[in-house]
Amino acid sequence: MVTKTVFSVISNGRTYQYVDNGEPMRGGMKDVYFSPDRSYVVAFYREVQDHNARERLVKIVTQYYDSFFKREGGEYYKDLYSWPTDVVEQNRKLGIVVPTYNRNFFFQKGYAANDLIRGREKEGRWFASPKFRNKQFPLRLDDSELGNWLSYFQICVNISRGVKRLHAAGLAHSDLSYKNVLVDPVTKSAAIIDIDGLVVPGLFPPDVIGTADFIAPEVLATKHLDIKDPNRKLPSRLTDLHALAVMIYMYLLYRHPLKGGKIHDLDTEKDDLLAMGEKALFIEHPTDTSNRPKQNQLNPKELPWTDVTKMPYTVTGPYLKALFDKAFIEGLHQPMLRPIANEWEEALLKTTDLIQPCSNPGCQQKWYVFDNSTRPRCPFCGTPHQGTLPVLDLYYQFKEGVWRPENHRLMVYNNQYLFAWHANRDVIRNEKLTPEQKVPVGYFTFHQGNWVLVNQKLDSLKDVTEDKEIPPGEMVVLTDGKKLLLSREEGGRIVVVTIANK
Repeated sequence: MVTKTVFSVISNGRTYQYVDNGEPMRGGMKDVYFSPDRSYVVAFYREVQDHNARERLVKIVTQYYDSFFKREGGEYYKDLYSWPTDVVEQNRKLGIVVPTYNRNFFFQKGYAANDLIRGREKEGRWFASPKFRNKQFPLRLDDSELGNWLSYFQICVNISRGVKRLHAAGLAHSDLSYKNVLVDPVTKSAAIIDIDGLVVPGLFPPDVIGTADFIAPEVLATKHLDIKDPNRKLPSRLTDLHALAVMIYMYLLYRHPLKGGKIHDLDTEKDDLLAMGEKALFIEHPTDTSNRPKQNQLNPKELPWTDVTKMPYTVTGPYLKALFDKAFIEGLHQPMLRPIANEWEEALLKTTDLIQPCSNPGCQQKWYVFDNSTRPRCPFCGTPHQGTLPVLDLYYQFKEGVWRPENHRLMVYNNQYLFAWHANRDVIRNEKLTPEQKVPVGYFTFHQGNWVLVNQKLDSLKDVTEDKEIPPGEMVVLTDGKKLLLSREEGGRIVVVTIANK
């Protein structure tokens, strides 16, 4: 084992040390070595990189690094990306210096039955397949690693924000997949890795076409064409959007949206190319059911998730259902119609406002989306909701005296918080929230047989129905038809209460 020194390409005289034990970790294109204190890695490209690749790397660690992290909100993105910080060179081979992933992105336990993957990176594939959470599967993950269904909504929000920020900078990742996104359901966090392959349209073309299962149909359908053919489709912002939609679908439903029962060719390689490319068809397409997974082909270890009749995508709620339709029906073969990352972020956050805790302590998912029925039940374990259920519909002021619905609901459960972004539509729930805006302004609880909202910080909460002010420290009973003004400020909302499951 030898400690070696390598020099920065960017800064004269700056050096990095790495430990060479003769057996580096091997990635797809790079050999990876840890620093002596394991705070960073030095990753050398096995192939000699040309001038264009060198220029791309230098821009990534200087110009793009500064624009992402040395401005407002930069600290948030430091946790979201595994971003290279320097370029090094040794024996004509280029390398990059990358901070080591946070400890939470390494398995603490791994499998329930053994320690085979303890200490390994938490690639998304472990969490996007139902067999790794099946109690009958020998290599299932330990419960301590899995989180719950709500965990994956926050993971998907973080990934969407990461993609949104890249696209806002005019960049594309080019190889978004669960291999290049680490996730931790315990802390509800994600980290986008392999940043060194960023695509800059018109300047830096993609190095790869993507990872199987996440490559956009138009890329696969034209991969036989010459790289310079104008009809050849290469990774771009639009192909990122396909991969993002696939990831969100898989993290919430543990199955692939295009891998169904339809056979296009007896040659398995050709069949896969057609099924994911030119002939790609959503497995839950409402009118063309030819790609529905066939019952006799379903793996028992992956049920009920792979059975779309028992676990349809509608369990994710109306906002996500609409975006899945847009991604896998309208936009599957028309890339310009695909939902952008900001749409996914907004729909995921609005869906978390519809989520209810399951009352069954043995339910693996723990949470489910309210289905707007009069007798809601958990779709994962079948447990019906017990007791009444307040539903708060949000309204905004269109003009003086005119309030319009926002297509946004807040489902109430015991000890649930109300936040500033609920009270005022001008407070946007995104990565730019201030610490003060993250503090709850109220909470809901079931008190002496009634649902109540306890005002903690709202200065102008008013019971419009009773024409009564509700100052901080007091509470208001939620009754059917009750109207509450949450804020008199510009952007303030009114909520209308419906008591369901009566």
